[in-house]
Formats: sequence, C-alpha cells, structure tokens
Amino acid sequence: MNREKLKKSALKALRFITNPRFLLCFGLAWIITNGWSYVMLAAGTYFGIGWMTAVAGAYMAFLWFPFSPEKVATFAIAMALLRWLFPKDEKTLKVMKELYASAKAKARAFREKHKAKKESPDRN
Repeated sequence: MNREKLKKSALKALRFITNPRFLLCFGLAWIITNGWSYVMLAAGTYFGIGWMTAVAGAYMAFLWFPFSPEKVATFAIAMALLRWLFPKDEKTLKVMKELYASAKAKARAFREKHKAKKESPDRN
C-alpha cells in the first residue's frame, strides 16, 4: 500500500517536472539565477576582464555549495514563471496547487507537533 502511494506520488512529480511548459520556465529561471554567471565567466576569460571572471567565479563557487538557497530560488522562480506565462495550463497548475497544499499541511502539522512537545509537562 505504502509502496503504491510512493510510486504514484513519484510518477506525478515526474510528470510535473518533465512537462514541456515547466521545462521552458525552469530554463528561463536557470538563466536568471545561474546562466548569467556562466556567460560572464566565458566573456571575462575571452576578453581578459579580471573583475568579470572574479565575480562570476565567486558566484559559481557559491552555486556549487550543496546547501545553496539558489536551488530553491530557481524552482520557485520557475513555478512563478509557469503561473505567469501559462495561466490556462489548468492541469499543471492543479498539480502545483496540490503540492503547495500538501506542503502547507505538513508544515502546519510539524509546527503543531513541535508546539505540543515544547509545552508538554515532561520537558525538563
């Protein structure tokens, strides 16, 4: 039962991520958050502009850090672009709203659990 639910959720997420409209928006979001640094690095190296190479290299070093918030920002920008560029894509927007509602419910449950644990009399 649990395996089937996981399989169904994974398939739904895969369909959402591989949607051509979402991929287009993700590409645009990637250019906004990352692509400019690759272009600056190439241009700075080709034309010998030191500050351009340094800025791009520093930002790219930040990007490759495993816990960089850029990854979350890229995905958030992609979802915002999807809503803005394709407002009539009901199927994808429905999946996005379901994912948002699920995440919101899980966050609420986590906060309530943490609050109850914090207020319990057994706490030292």
